[in-house]
Amino acid sequence: MTATQTRSDAGLATALRISVSRLARRLRVERQAEGLVSLSDTQLAALAVLDTHSPMTPGELADHEKVQPPSMTRVIAVLEERSLVLRAPHPTDRRQVVLTVTEDGRALVNQARRRRDAWLAKRLKELTLEERALLRAAAPVLEKLSQA
Repeated sequence: MTATQTRSDAGLATALRISVSRLARRLRVERQAEGLVSLSDTQLAALAVLDTHSPMTPGELADHEKVQPPSMTRVIAVLEERSLVLRAPHPTDRRQVVLTVTEDGRALVNQARRRRDAWLAKRLKELTLEERALLRAAAPVLEKLSQA
């Protein structure tokens, strides 16, 4: 898109949608190239959240990932079946459980992160200093959009 097309909010929204989608698709390809294709994007994202914020209840994980609890229940079942997460009794509420990532789960998340970070770092080196500075400034704004 040209600068003229992105002057309006609608044009900017279109340009961002296309660019972010392409970048996300490219990062998925990198993850799949590493042999991590056996997990869906949602499963890997949930595992990564648990790696960072563990322990969490299934409801907290669903809230964090902006998905419905029944969907997260299915995700957790797959992760637990593959021994990537552990389910334990909640320390204060017997009706709840807490989830933690296993060492195998942590290794899988780290492997996926390293692969995608390496690919992205290589692409960033192809940009000018000014372009990288623009991305540094935009990163918090993109994070804010992703949390809206």
